[in-house]
Amino acid sequence: MRTLVLIVALMLVVSAGSKLSGQPTGLEIGNKAPEIRLPTTRGDTISLSSQKGKMVLIDFWGTWCAPCVEEQADLARLYKKFKKANPVKGRGFEIYGVSLDAKKPNWENFIIKNRISWIQVSDLKFWRSPVAKTYKIEGLPFNVLVDSQGIILAKNLHGTLLEEEIVKHFSK
Repeated sequence: MRTLVLIVALMLVVSAGSKLSGQPTGLEIGNKAPEIRLPTTRGDTISLSSQKGKMVLIDFWGTWCAPCVEEQADLARLYKKFKKANPVKGRGFEIYGVSLDAKKPNWENFIIKNRISWIQVSDLKFWRSPVAKTYKIEGLPFNVLVDSQGIILAKNLHGTLLEEEIVKHFSK
């Protein structure tokens, strides 16, 4: 009987917790994106949730990944085009770059050389990064587009498809 009471109490606590959060967390479109809290090249920690109010492209990449390197020019163009946009449900656009590099000098030098001005974070743990596991990353580049409340809008879109998705949600 005591076990049954504990089980029922636990179920009520879990149920209340999910109702308070209001949105399931996970990797499905419509879910709240899992939190990310990683350091920048300067050692400051920036969380994904600190960008609330903006549409955010979470861009997983690495300096050792040729397609990721090629994609940086497209990302720079999108960033310039949308960073000051004012979507109906938010106040702009941000790219939250998550590097899966293992060597800080490679990562830092690439950012400087390519004048990347959007957020860049990394724990420098390569594929062993807990964030890579949380987001179930199996290959790079990989991205997740989230709305101003952190809700996943789209996953793994690139080039024209990514831009069209951003425009679609800005115009809603």
